[in-house]
Amino acid sequence: MAKAIPEVILSCGDDILAIPVIGMGSAYPAPDPETDKAAVLEAIKAGYRHFDTALVYGSEKYLGQAISDAVRLGLIKSRSEVFITTKLFASFAEKDLVVPALNMSLRNLQLEYVDMYIIHWPFKFGGEVKSMPVAKEMVLPLDLKSVWGGMEECKRLGLARGIGVSNFTCNMLQDLLSIAKIPPVLNQLEMSPAWQTKKLNDFCKAKGIHVTAYSPLGGANSRVGDDRVLRSNILEDIAKAKGKTTAQVSLRWVYEQGVSMVTKSNNKERMKQNVDIFDWSLTDEELEKISHFPQRKAVTFASIVGPHDLIVDIDAQL
Repeated sequence: MAKAIPEVILSCGDDILAIPVIGMGSAYPAPDPETDKAAVLEAIKAGYRHFDTALVYGSEKYLGQAISDAVRLGLIKSRSEVFITTKLFASFAEKDLVVPALNMSLRNLQLEYVDMYIIHWPFKFGGEVKSMPVAKEMVLPLDLKSVWGGMEECKRLGLARGIGVSNFTCNMLQDLLSIAKIPPVLNQLEMSPAWQTKKLNDFCKAKGIHVTAYSPLGGANSRVGDDRVLRSNILEDIAKAKGKTTAQVSLRWVYEQGVSMVTKSNNKERMKQNVDIFDWSLTDEELEKISHFPQRKAVTFASIVGPHDLIVDIDAQL
C-alpha cells in the first residue's frame, strides 16, 4: 500500500494550496522519454503527488505525458490530485517573456495551469544560452520589480496557482517583499545535513515563505554536490541504530527543519524508502550530532555558470 505523504497548506492570494512535503524531482539531463514516464508512474504508485520540473530540464513533456497516462490508467482520478511545479529559466527573466515562457511550459505539460511557478535562478541571461559555463557579459542582475510583475500576471491569469522563487538570498527576498503585490509563497533552495542554510531557512519562516529543499541527499550525482551525506559516519551510525538507511536519516532531518523537499530516484525501492520517514523521528542527541555536520563550500552557481563577480556574490550569500 502506498505511503500517505503529509501536506503543508500554503496561501497565495486567493488560492489555498496543499503541497506534499516530499516530491519527485526531474533528472537533468532528462533520460529517455519512456524511462522518465515509467519513473513518474512508479512514483505515483508509491504515493508521490508532487512533481518538480523546469523548462531547462527538458522533462516537462515527459511529465505531462505521464500524468495523462496516470489518469487513463486509473492511478489518479484527475490532474487535480497532483501538485506540479515548474520554473522560469534565466533566459526568459524579462517582464514581457514571463507569461509566454509559462505558456510554453504549459503546452509541454499538456496542462491548463501549474500549482507552483518559480523564478529558477536569482539572475538573468542576456540572451539564449546553449551551454554552460557562460560568458561574463551574459550574466546580468534581475530587474526584480518587472520580472515579479510578470510572475504576478501569471497568477492573475490563472496560469499558476502559486508563485515563488528559487535560490533567493535573504537580501533578495527582502527586496522582493518590499515591492511585491502578491508576495512569494515559496523559496526553493538547496538543503541537506551538508548544507544546512539555517539563517536563510529561519528568515523565510519569519517572513511566511515556505521552503522546499532540493538535493536533500547532498546532490551526490550533480555537478555541485558530492557524496559526503551518503557516506557520512554520523548519519550511518544513526541509521544503524534505527534500522533505517543513511538516506532516510538525511531526509528525516530535512523534514524536521519544517520544510518540504524534492528527491530524485528512478529506483522503485528507493522511491518507497524515501517516503518511509514519517512514523519515526530523530532524538535531540541525534539532531545535535547532525548540527555539527561538516559544511561544504558554497560554489553552487559558480561551478555551473562561471566564477563571475555577480555569481560569486550570490553564492556567498546562500
